[in-house]
Amino acid sequence: MISLEILLASSIGLLSATGIYLILRARTFPVVLGLAMIGYAVNLFLFAMGRIQLNAPAVLTSTERVTDPLPQALVLTAIVIGFATTAFIVQLALRSRFETGTDHVDSKEELPQIDPREDEP
Repeated sequence: MISLEILLASSIGLLSATGIYLILRARTFPVVLGLAMIGYAVNLFLFAMGRIQLNAPAVLTSTERVTDPLPQALVLTAIVIGFATTAFIVQLALRSRFETGTDHVDSKEELPQIDPREDEP
């Protein structure tokens, strides 16, 4: 049976690898998705830093097994900041597409010089 720690570590690694792969693409939409996936991987990593414990109450009670609420608060804050950052990056990507006419990241894509009004095959 797979333990929860192995599953969480594997998902963090998979999200990080997928995010890095997508960031290295040449189009804006995969770059935005890659940044979002790296943000999710960081959120899971922060959440895992609080030690994964099942059926453990918060620190407010007087028991021997407690859950640290600080990583949970950090992850909630990171989710809000990540959502705002993603919305801002999407807006920048749309503006860049409108200004340059292409969604290529470094704008070095060669545009075809074919006139669409020509009827030649």
